[in-house]
Amino acid sequence: MREIARWLVAATLLGSGLAAQAAPQADYVLGVGDLVRVTVYQNPDLTLETRINEGGTISYPLLGSVKVGGLSVVAAEKKIADGLREGNYLKQPQVTILLMAVKANQVSVLGLVNKPGRYPLEAGTSKLSEVLAAAGGTVAGSASEIVVISGLRNGKPFRKEIDFPKVFASMGTVDDIPLENGDAIWVDRAPQIYIYGEVQRPGVQILLRDTTLLQALASAGGLNMRGTERGIRVHRRDESGEVKIVQPGMNDRLQPGDVVYVRESLF
Repeated sequence: MREIARWLVAATLLGSGLAAQAAPQADYVLGVGDLVRVTVYQNPDLTLETRINEGGTISYPLLGSVKVGGLSVVAAEKKIADGLREGNYLKQPQVTILLMAVKANQVSVLGLVNKPGRYPLEAGTSKLSEVLAAAGGTVAGSASEIVVISGLRNGKPFRKEIDFPKVFASMGTVDDIPLENGDAIWVDRAPQIYIYGEVQRPGVQILLRDTTLLQALASAGGLNMRGTERGIRVHRRDESGEVKIVQPGMNDRLQPGDVVYVRESLF
């Protein structure tokens, strides 16, 4: 009867697209972080969907705290059934436990997001956009537009840079890639430039995509009365680490780490 109940629940979940995650795994050993759905045949009031806490327990109706961490699915089903029977709550309880998300299927979200941490790959939340949304999105005004994903694919190291705005601009694009167990998502700090000298508001600026020298100077309030366009120099570090001084045009794009210096006019 328990097996019939197990598959009835699984069949119901098929309609909601959860079958792949909820398929029974009788020999699987439950652990911290697993999301489980507990049902008792013909007792819908005892249905519970919960995550196993750090102590390896769940809080179950009538029984209170039940230690299921370290038990197989079948053993955990028996433990709950025994508790219901020995407590004289039910004569022949038929308990079914379905795995909704296992602890192994997790990804790490690190860097400038609002809620960094580890997130389970639950049914319906396996794409980059969905996991980033679960992490609260990126920190406004500080996060880079490039998201780096690293992990393994077919047993080989995998690393991919994703254009973050494109992911949320049009869901379902190739940039919104599905994540796999063990992936790490890194959101770096946004690149910066530095503007000093004869401008209205010298200081640090976030370097937005394709920002030109003219746009950066405008963000700094423009030149002050002492500044001159002829005195603009950009200090830029090359790949070898050496700093070069260049004199870009107003429509030239700036690069991360550029230091823009506006000299005082001599006239």
